[in-house]
Amino acid sequence: MSILRKGCFFFVVAMGILLLSGCFNKLTPVEKIYNVLEKVVSTENVFKEQQEPLVELEQQEKEIYDKIISLGMKEVNEINRLSDQATAIVDKRRDHMNKEQQSIAASQKEFNKILPLINEIEESALKEKAEKLYDTMTERYKIHDELYQHYLEGVKLDKELYLMFKKEDLQLEQLDTQITKINEIYAKILEENEEFNKKTKEYNDAKLSFYKESGLKIETKE
Repeated sequence: MSILRKGCFFFVVAMGILLLSGCFNKLTPVEKIYNVLEKVVSTENVFKEQQEPLVELEQQEKEIYDKIISLGMKEVNEINRLSDQATAIVDKRRDHMNKEQQSIAASQKEFNKILPLINEIEESALKEKAEKLYDTMTERYKIHDELYQHYLEGVKLDKELYLMFKKEDLQLEQLDTQITKINEIYAKILEENEEFNKKTKEYNDAKLSFYKESGLKIETKE
């Protein structure tokens, strides 16, 4: 009778690009796209800042959950106190996740500015790479949207669990059912998190491939 604890490491491979091609009075479509993509990197800074606090909160909650499970059902006062602590942590996790989603939404809004710029590219091979770049990032945003919705569902189930712990007439069958639901939703979250990280890497690779095809003189920094 234990929860598959989340341990979801939501991260973006932050790959900054330095433009070395100098200044131009009139920017080419590629240079305009470059400027947009670098703004996309900066808009996800808030997203990246949520990762460590989320993991720490999940670990704290796991410790409290283990304490609750180890207590006998007669220790009502202590179970109630710990359940309230865990619920407060769940609320903090939700707040961090909301900030993460807002950062991703801002990133997507900025990123979508490259679509008309792609249409300005005349070279077919370069345009194809730009379109792949766009499609990959769009899929990445979609995955995160699904992950976010499932995370909120997981938060809701977690809060329900800690309310259940406070019931003196709690049945083990009810508890098992709730824990099964929680395990299932966080299994989905972990899977989507892996897909998100994979798609992030694909996007960064596609971005470098696009820059290489364009002949833009850049250097990368991790």
